Amino acid sequence: MKNAICISFMLGLALPALGDETCNSPYTTALIKGQEDYVHVWTLGVKDLGDGQDKLVTIGANPKSKDYGKVVSSVSVGSRGEAHHMGFTDDRRYLWAGGLSDNLIHVFDVANPEKPRLVRTIKNLGEKTGYLGPHTFYAMPGRMLIGTLSNTKDKGGVTGMAVYNNKGDFVAKYDMPTDKGGDGYGYDIAINPAKNVLLTSSFAGYNNYMRPLGELIKDAEAMKKFGNTMVVWDLKAMKPKQVLAVPGAPLEVRWSLKSGDNWAITAAALTSKLWLVKQDAKGEWVAKDVGTIGDPSKIPLPVDISITADGKGLWVNTFMDGKTRYFDLTNPEQPKQTYEKVTGKQVNMISQSWDGKRVYVTSSLLENWDKGGADNEQFVRAFNWDGKELKPAFEVDFAKEKLGRAHHMKFTAKAR
Repeated sequence: MKNAICISFMLGLALPALGDETCNSPYTTALIKGQEDYVHVWTLGVKDLGDGQDKLVTIGANPKSKDYGKVVSSVSVGSRGEAHHMGFTDDRRYLWAGGLSDNLIHVFDVANPEKPRLVRTIKNLGEKTGYLGPHTFYAMPGRMLIGTLSNTKDKGGVTGMAVYNNKGDFVAKYDMPTDKGGDGYGYDIAINPAKNVLLTSSFAGYNNYMRPLGELIKDAEAMKKFGNTMVVWDLKAMKPKQVLAVPGAPLEVRWSLKSGDNWAITAAALTSKLWLVKQDAKGEWVAKDVGTIGDPSKIPLPVDISITADGKGLWVNTFMDGKTRYFDLTNPEQPKQTYEKVTGKQVNMISQSWDGKRVYVTSSLLENWDKGGADNEQFVRAFNWDGKELKPAFEVDFAKEKLGRAHHMKFTAKAR
């Protein structure tokens, strides 16, 4: 209760409901609305490739720089633990990055964005919470809210959220609901301060995400162990209010960034559906199936989405067919696909600049889910977007550079 009250107090401050470029926490400051200088890539190490360790790779992203499109630094963490996602602290000074298998959280100082420094590794997530697989790092005022995927007891999908302060001290834990329709699973976090709402989505536990994909999909019992819910939380009280049925592992959650909009959208990986979350006439939150991504019978596997700053467009990456799709969200009740392009033999994360003119794509999903042989491309590809066509800008081959599997991206800019 004490912790909930403390968070409530902080959230009572006048905080701007801002997005980032364009999917970070609304509490993250110093938005980059101009040209980003660097793209940081949280990279999963590959045995016998380079040093084999997980690492934060920094690439020059300003076309006016001599380092444009080149690796300018790389910070290895001393281990390999299924590097996956990362997120800024509210002051944007530090990047927190997690490992889904080793349960470690690495904290990088990005005060000098050209050369980030590893300043701390947090090792007590499992001890303090019983959770396993830190996934989403979501800035709160002075704190970091961490969504997890699994638990240390049976390595299934029942999990929760942890709160640490910015110094790395554990503060509180919040279990995902397992009653009133809740399946206890977790994945992404997204906050709408204006509505005092925190939305969570759901995926699968360690036993599934660390298993080879080809083996997993043949196991009917294992395929039942994916999340099928989203949870609406009372943000100030940090208590679940509603459980929404969203079948097929709803993944990234994006609130519209347009002022006055109070709806969010997600993509369900296993059903290739877009779901809209908004309030009905009675004020109850509802989830509605509003669109289809590709041909679900071919399992395109949507793995990441990125909403535009004006809330009128959505990028969707589908892993299996290697496509990047754009949906017109002018009417979020009826998204319309207006563009698609094969951007790799396998694609995963997608990030865009605030003005929407630059789009970045990475290749790796999970170590045991990535494709094999010639299809196992590992890269960051940058594109320029003119509203009609994605035009290649630069590419870094992570296999050739002996870096590893490129996964999550964040931007920084030099002080100007």
